[in-house]
Amino acid sequence: MSGDEIEQRKVLAVVTNYGVEQDELLVPLEHLRGAGARVDVAAVSMDDILTLVGDKDPGKTVRPDLTLDDADPADYDLLLIPGGTLNADTLRLQNATNGIIRSFTDSGRPVAAICHGPWALVEAGVVPDKRLTSYPSLRTDIRNAGGEWTDEPVVTDGSGGWTLITSRNPGDLEPFVREIRTALGARP
Repeated sequence: MSGDEIEQRKVLAVVTNYGVEQDELLVPLEHLRGAGARVDVAAVSMDDILTLVGDKDPGKTVRPDLTLDDADPADYDLLLIPGGTLNADTLRLQNATNGIIRSFTDSGRPVAAICHGPWALVEAGVVPDKRLTSYPSLRTDIRNAGGEWTDEPVVTDGSGGWTLITSRNPGDLEPFVREIRTALGARP
């Protein structure tokens, strides 16, 4: 693969309009866009996305590119699910989120989720037999959903016909972004 193949890739990030962990959204966005990938952010509504730092302090404001309902998952090569407790808890209750996740997993395209983001994967029913990591408080939810939880900075599981990339928290963003880039065909 050529080193610039990432320039041909499209990423869909799904979030709610309040509570997404700032760096878990913005760091991958900036790295991937800087490498030439197109990254669209889909939120519940077209209102501003109010990020948080550490689930409590106000972060940067981000404009969504489209809504979850308007997102066509078939247009994208990878799905990004950032964390933030409030974001993830609300995101997993959105019917559109479950449909988007299943579209990616059913078609064999990669999904990357960090921190509390795997809650959406649990809700969509796609974690059975997958090995993944997350914020430690999701450990029991993941195990009860049939996944194998592990405490590592980044876990990539290509079993079951689709690739799942997961990380625990903002401190793991470097290896998380590296694995996303690899999944998109960029040189490590």
